[in-house]
Amino acid sequence: MNKIIIFFISIIFITGCSLNKNSKFWTKTKNIPEEKNENYKEIFVEEDALEKELNVNISINLENNINNNLKIRNYFNNDGRLDYDGELKKSSRYKFSKIKNFHQFEPAISFNNKNLIFFDSKGSILKFNENSKLIWKKNFYSKSEKKLKPILQFANDKNILIVGDNIAKYYALNLNNGELLWSKNNLAPFNSQIKIYKDKFFIIDFSNTLRCFSIKTGKEIWNIKTENSLIRSQKKLSMVIVDDLLYFNNSIGDISAVNIKKGELSWQLPTQSNQIYESAFSLETSDIITDGNSIFFSNNKNQFFSIDLETGSYNWENKVNSNVRPSVVGNYLLTVSLEGYLIVIEKKSGNIIKITDIFKNFKKKKRDKIKPIGFVIGLKNIYLTTDNGRMLIIDTKTGKTNSILKIDNDKISRPFILNKDLFVIKDNAIIKLE
Repeated sequence: MNKIIIFFISIIFITGCSLNKNSKFWTKTKNIPEEKNENYKEIFVEEDALEKELNVNISINLENNINNNLKIRNYFNNDGRLDYDGELKKSSRYKFSKIKNFHQFEPAISFNNKNLIFFDSKGSILKFNENSKLIWKKNFYSKSEKKLKPILQFANDKNILIVGDNIAKYYALNLNNGELLWSKNNLAPFNSQIKIYKDKFFIIDFSNTLRCFSIKTGKEIWNIKTENSLIRSQKKLSMVIVDDLLYFNNSIGDISAVNIKKGELSWQLPTQSNQIYESAFSLETSDIITDGNSIFFSNNKNQFFSIDLETGSYNWENKVNSNVRPSVVGNYLLTVSLEGYLIVIEKKSGNIIKITDIFKNFKKKKRDKIKPIGFVIGLKNIYLTTDNGRMLIIDTKTGKTNSILKIDNDKISRPFILNKDLFVIKDNAIIKLE
């Protein structure tokens, strides 16, 4: 009886509250007025990238600044200006089985005297001579590992080739015959350049950890762990070596300096705010390069930095939108923006001297889809590759695109120059241009 009375009282209460127009319990839906505040300012506004030419009539003179020291070029990540003036009329190919998803990666050729080393879709390592003839081919992966399509990175010194891959394996080969010297496995896959310094080599894995290994045995000597990222970027990380200090970047934009002998952190500089997590996930940083005094690099967040090597403090920051490796030639710093502009910067001050539209020959609809991959600087021209298989030949003095060479219909690598030849990689071949 009591339950029935309570049931009817509950119905009366609910209907009284909800259906009575004068009830204050539920009322008609109202829009909440937007609060106006004239002092409101948006934080972390993304500034527009440079898309206007500047000082196009100024002539840039890069003469008497030729970089022939291959070892310093490798340590500094800076090709500078090279003794190359090829006509690009004659070509030959070093062929291999097609690399799947080639557009996602940044593979590089390893040169050994006049020979070159690369890999194929199953992780086989290939050594070619200067006439495109295969000297040896070696594969050290199991059947299951081959199915993972490993992407390899190389470094070589004297008669040893160091290999690191994106399935957490690293090993050493005899360069003369391709025989395996030792093989190890890491806790995480690798995603960086490899640098050899004296009896050690260095590589960064996907956990943003710099690892130092013995060349002779592959044993880990020390490691430096930086802040980890939740998302694995395919953008390859980079490092430079000056004297006994190694400088490297990680996937969230931090720059770290490490004493090689002690394996200790000298300084660390974050370049991105920890509050902008979404931006950090999509961050793509160029290779870091150095002139021996400062580090230079840019990113796809419209930032170009110069950082003092000794103190880890900013020299300057400029607004250049690029994930392409820059180049130092004398007092000039050259880069290409993602929008297709060649930018010349005064190295010490950071002042932009000249901006030239090098994509102006592309039609508007196509231009917006084309991105630069990388460039090298020769005696008279800059050679720039794009993700639609083109090479732009750009006059170094005027900054104007003189011609466009079609190499492929898909992405090709940045150019590499050895002696009097220029090389680019596509998904199933290395193309040599003379």
